[in-house]
Amino acid sequence: MTARATLPGHLTVFERGWLSSNNVLLHGDGEGAVLVDSSYVLHAGQTESLVRQALRGEPLARLVNTHLHSDHCGGNATLQRAFGCRVSIPPGQWQAVRDWDETALSYAPTGQRCERFVPDDRLMPGDVLRVGRQRWDALAAPGHDPHSLILFNAADGVLISADALWERGFGIVFPELDGEEAFDDVARVLDLIQSLDARWAIPGHGAPFSDIAGSLAQARQRLAAFRASPPRHTRHAVKALLKYHLLEVQEEPWDTLMAWFTGVSLYPALWRLLGEPAGSMHAFAEEIVADMARTGVLAVRDGRVCNT
Repeated sequence: MTARATLPGHLTVFERGWLSSNNVLLHGDGEGAVLVDSSYVLHAGQTESLVRQALRGEPLARLVNTHLHSDHCGGNATLQRAFGCRVSIPPGQWQAVRDWDETALSYAPTGQRCERFVPDDRLMPGDVLRVGRQRWDALAAPGHDPHSLILFNAADGVLISADALWERGFGIVFPELDGEEAFDDVARVLDLIQSLDARWAIPGHGAPFSDIAGSLAQARQRLAAFRASPPRHTRHAVKALLKYHLLEVQEEPWDTLMAWFTGVSLYPALWRLLGEPAGSMHAFAEEIVADMARTGVLAVRDGRVCNT
């Protein structure tokens, strides 16, 4: 989706499916455009095609990642090869990317994929990203990811909120899954977003939206529920990550899905964090799948678990 009728003409938004993050192309008045986030590796070729068409002959000078989850940087390597652009990442995982430590980068623990890429520089909190005549301020947004950034254009009141704020919520608070307290970080980032008085938010997933006050209210209600019951957040994370896997594979035989679920490190860790419910990992997985099937998030047909 290209949201140009209401958003400023110096940017183009590609609204992607939930397997891939949205991409935001910041046009540079002929001096070189900047792309924010590159989506999942499975869609890298499509990302390249969308960007090439929207550039209209302008070079792609730079690719900026708000954070390094696989759905936001999976196309980095493809776009580097295609356009020769610089790649700028938040500073917190610089060495992990240089070493390609897939455990530190979360790809191995979640069972997700990302093609290796080489970053050129860091985009630091407090830095100013200048694209043509436009100024974008990079602001720290820990919570969903401790190293995440959001970008704000004060002149036009446009916020690229990544996974810190969606129209109806925010992304999984991953540090909480590692036993680190991060709900307070989420609250502080929501307060920061409110203080910006933005007119538009472009989230990491879903359509751009203008009722930021309403979205903040929903996000705070969701956060309060997670704070009141951290296991609720953990179970939400298990279901969201399982759904994400099904978005990629679309369907799998039950035994294959169970081998994946028990074979990567995150899901057994979350089962233990929840107090080992259902008595075994396999029984827990069966419970989660049954819950998701009841709500129509997935379906089980002829021994296969299917995305819906």
